[in-house]
Amino acid sequence: MITHVCPVPQIAAATAEQMAEVDRIMTEELGVDLLQMMELAGSALAILARDRFLGGDPRGKRVLVLAGSGGNGGGGMAAARRLHGWCAEVEIWVTRETAFLRGAAAHQVRSLRALGVPVHVPSESSLPAADLIVDALIGYSLAGPPSGHTAALIRAANDHPAPVLSLDLPSGLDATIGTVFDPCIQADVTLALALPKRGAWAPWGHGMTGELYLADIGIPQEVYVRLGLDVGPIFARQHLLRIG
Repeated sequence: MITHVCPVPQIAAATAEQMAEVDRIMTEELGVDLLQMMELAGSALAILARDRFLGGDPRGKRVLVLAGSGGNGGGGMAAARRLHGWCAEVEIWVTRETAFLRGAAAHQVRSLRALGVPVHVPSESSLPAADLIVDALIGYSLAGPPSGHTAALIRAANDHPAPVLSLDLPSGLDATIGTVFDPCIQADVTLALALPKRGAWAPWGHGMTGELYLADIGIPQEVYVRLGLDVGPIFARQHLLRIG
């Protein structure tokens, strides 16, 4: 169940630098593996995709997941694995040859291929027919305009008639200032992880996010206190909230 229970002013928004420090504390000091947080992100993304776009039943629905080579892409691929388990017809488009993927993204690709889920490297600028496109190309670490295969996939998603669900931020949107780079995903819905990013609430960025949801990925309040962020128990009653 997804509810709109937290008005925007009550939730702290984070910069890219703050989120990078959150990830560092979680992995280096608390010993929480990136894959653990990625699985929580993927689970929330799959639930939102099912309930918001696929009529509550993904069986037989075609979902295209556009995945970058970092943690954002890994979260998108974790969602793809979950949707595959629910009998959706899932295909993955990655931004580089899979032999060059490392870390969590490589781990997720191996799992998907073991399940027989198609994994494509883009060779053209169009995408096949689908019921939903999941944008998991770039997260909060964006630095400058997307290029190469990433830019081609963004443009292909924007030209596609299917709705677009973005993970954390629409790819091409700066997390801190909200600069809209060219190209940038025009999302129908964005699922922010842990905290919304400041750029998503900037006037020029807000128009790219569509509806804004927030997912719990297990960050303790003590971590936010160290960064001077006042974050209450926003997920005490729901692990997935609509906030905008």
